[in-house]
Amino acid sequence: MLGPVILAASRSDRMRRLISAAPVTKQVVDRFIPGESVDHVVPIIEDLTGRGLELTMDVVGEDITTPEQASAARDAYLLLIDRLKDLELGPKVEMSVKLSMFGQTLPGGHELALANVRPVVEAAAAIGTTVTLDAEDHTTLDSMFAIHEELRKDFPQTGCVIQAYLFRTEADARRLAACGSRVRLVKGAYKEPAEVAYQNKHEIDKAYVRILRTLMEGDGYPMVGSHDPRLISIAQELARTAGRKLDEYEFQMLYGIRGDEHLRLAAEGHRMRVYTAYGTDWYGYFMRRLAEKPANLRFFLRSMVSKG
Repeated sequence: MLGPVILAASRSDRMRRLISAAPVTKQVVDRFIPGESVDHVVPIIEDLTGRGLELTMDVVGEDITTPEQASAARDAYLLLIDRLKDLELGPKVEMSVKLSMFGQTLPGGHELALANVRPVVEAAAAIGTTVTLDAEDHTTLDSMFAIHEELRKDFPQTGCVIQAYLFRTEADARRLAACGSRVRLVKGAYKEPAEVAYQNKHEIDKAYVRILRTLMEGDGYPMVGSHDPRLISIAQELARTAGRKLDEYEFQMLYGIRGDEHLRLAAEGHRMRVYTAYGTDWYGYFMRRLAEKPANLRFFLRSMVSKG
């Protein structure tokens, strides 16, 4: 399987330099990351919300090595929130943040990440929107969940992400569903060992459905992060069985993947949120998109051959 190889490459400085230097890379990256600055993505935000879609915005970048970089990441989100306030689009656009970008992996990182993310959550609430804490590799999750619990004391709408391929996630889902949290469920996009995660796609899919059932039957707000047509259909059936109305859950898909499906679901009355990343430190995000789906990798390789 190429997925684990690509995920390993996402941490390689040598591969980062090689891929970044390839002439075709920017063309392909633009498919998934529509810009490097707020000014670049504002037209995208206006276009997608104008077509009945909602967004979650991610300023890419997670390899933080200094507290100053973590503060800069915080400020980048605050700038985005200021622009959304000016556009009066707060209720349509939430934020998605990686706590590693806010300093979580630095010495004293738990407290640093909490201190940096809180102003972002406060500013988001002030314009009528919220923040979702992204899940990263399994070693960071206890800290992420603790920060999530702390933020929800003042901002109960703060969401978090759980990953179906991890063995621990079914228990996490039961706890989060019972306390009424907003939860985005994804399959998982990090290279995890067999001791903590399913390695087989079929097993991951089965876990995804079990966890999604728990979320749909719980007291929280499920966010279905998947492009898989079968899982989307299953999600709709689980929502009906649980008696959920169309505004009591949502679908989330990545910018640049299955755009027609985004519009189809929105036209049917579903809440459809497009995960839209931007920024200059795109490498790790881009490599995980290649690893997640063979079609993404084929698209990249075809582009390289056609430009060779």
